[in-house]
Amino acid sequence: MVKRWTALAAFGAVMLMLPVSAHAFEKIDSRTDFVSLIDGKALTRFGIKLDVTGQGDILGRGFGRDVTGAWQWQGNYFCRSLYWGTYDLGYNCQEVRVNGDTLRFTSDQGAGDSADLKLR
Repeated sequence: MVKRWTALAAFGAVMLMLPVSAHAFEKIDSRTDFVSLIDGKALTRFGIKLDVTGQGDILGRGFGRDVTGAWQWQGNYFCRSLYWGTYDLGYNCQEVRVNGDTLRFTSDQGAGDSADLKLR
């Protein structure tokens, strides 16, 4: 049980780390702009590889476990439900910003923790 919680904490920590960056990130305000960025690309970060499809699916792997979920665009936010293996990571609407090949997802409509993922 302790191993599961340690692994879950590690996954959560990596997904929420905010690196310091001197470059400006531009806010993505529409589903169309978001889909044009992710189309045919995977979102990656050390130990994580996700396919976020234009049809609203999230599929991939994170630290040795399957990641599954669904997303939709509501207002100016990427709203997703996500599972890491059997762990329900819940529903959250996130602000999305882009800088080159990096997408920054900030939870709680831009007021929470952030995670940067590379487009590959």
